[in-house]
Amino acid sequence: MTAWGLRKLQDELKQLISVERPKISGEIEVARAHGDLRENAEYHAAKEKQGHIEGRISDINGFIARAEIIEIAKFKGASDVKFGATVELLDLETDKKVMYRILGEIEADLKKRWISINSPVARGLIGKKVGDTVTINSPGGVKEYDVLKVTYEDVE
Repeated sequence: MTAWGLRKLQDELKQLISVERPKISGEIEVARAHGDLRENAEYHAAKEKQGHIEGRISDINGFIARAEIIEIAKFKGASDVKFGATVELLDLETDKKVMYRILGEIEADLKKRWISINSPVARGLIGKKVGDTVTINSPGGVKEYDVLKVTYEDVE
């Protein structure tokens, strides 16, 4: 992942530990004060929410512990597609341009066209250069693209 992705995870972890965890503990105490816990929907909902928060805290701690930070700036000027690349493609079927940025799984955001390094599109693009034609086998079928441009910029 990028340093930006790591900071984003650390910020989320801090929010969960310092804000969400104490907030849900308070909600549990309020619900507990309402009496019989067996039929207390507020209590059960708060406990379920607490489980989700604790699970996310555990997941984030695991991601951070296993994180390998890649400095995208090292690749500036590279002509082949690697982790961190922003790739402009021409869809040969529709003749439309599309752009993808290849990042870590945690950083992927389809709305921004940031795709996971593990996605079929990213796997098909790795190692390709400007001018190459790429055939991608994706769940939506086989697509062909021409690689038009490869750039490396920091994420933020």
